[in-house]
Amino acid sequence: MSSILTALVPVFLVILLGVLLRRILLKRPEHWIALEQLTYYVLFPALLLVSAVKADLRGVSVVAVVGAMLGAILVMSALLLLAREPLSRLMGLNGPAFTSLFQGVTRWNTYVALAVAGGLYGAAGVTVAAVALVAMIPAVNVICVIVLARYVGSHAPTPRFIASQLARNPFIWSCGAGALLNGFAVPVPPVVVEFGDILGRASLALGLLVVGGGLVLDRLTALKPVVFVAVALKLLAKPTVAVALGLVFGLGGTELAVLAIVCAVPSAPNGYVLARQMGGDAPLLAEMLTVQILAAAVSLPLVLSLVGLIAG
Repeated sequence: MSSILTALVPVFLVILLGVLLRRILLKRPEHWIALEQLTYYVLFPALLLVSAVKADLRGVSVVAVVGAMLGAILVMSALLLLAREPLSRLMGLNGPAFTSLFQGVTRWNTYVALAVAGGLYGAAGVTVAAVALVAMIPAVNVICVIVLARYVGSHAPTPRFIASQLARNPFIWSCGAGALLNGFAVPVPPVVVEFGDILGRASLALGLLVVGGGLVLDRLTALKPVVFVAVALKLLAKPTVAVALGLVFGLGGTELAVLAIVCAVPSAPNGYVLARQMGGDAPLLAEMLTVQILAAAVSLPLVLSLVGLIAG
């Protein structure tokens, strides 16, 4: 437990610093928009690209890791879609609100996942996480775009529309480019790799600051029940499903722990951007993200401790 807390506390301290900076120093919204765009379009894609290029896949159970990750996404997506009508009746959810619940459960915060995986397991943890992200980022974006188009009704979920949404996602093309370079053993000049490393190291700190700056603490006094449903499904149910699938696929040690980390971290801020673009309930999703960040300070150490007992 001490090693887990040692890795997690700095992550949450950087997020807390983002909260303070938003209220003390960087008070104007355009400051955070600029930081978010810099991280989203430049720094973090560089981290994903370089991580994929440098990943030594010989020691990673690629098929098992990818299978467990995708399986967890598909299982949670299917459960949410099957439970949509009763949940909507019980909690008074309209279509946009349901899509926020869907995104709040199926997505994950890549900044937090890589920071925790690297803090606990170093380069090996980042490599396993990179393998998972290369598989998960395209899949979850396709699913979320289709669900938003279906239940918000602002766009028809045509292949062309889905392709246009995916083409705008820099995480997808950076993961894809890195995977191709790695898979075909294309030589990358060391100076280029070092350049990407510098940008990547900056991305995690800046990304976590942006997460903190985006928290909507002033809306926590009147939370809807669906927010707590999203917290329970995302932080507890999803990692439980993922770890169960990981055991079925024969994963253990670092691979099983990183699988749990990726599935147990809070949902992603870029889901909020997609909700705004496609007519989802963006304010509700912002509340879910905020509560998940706060709750993860307790749930993530608990999940990782239980996985440690299982793996041990």
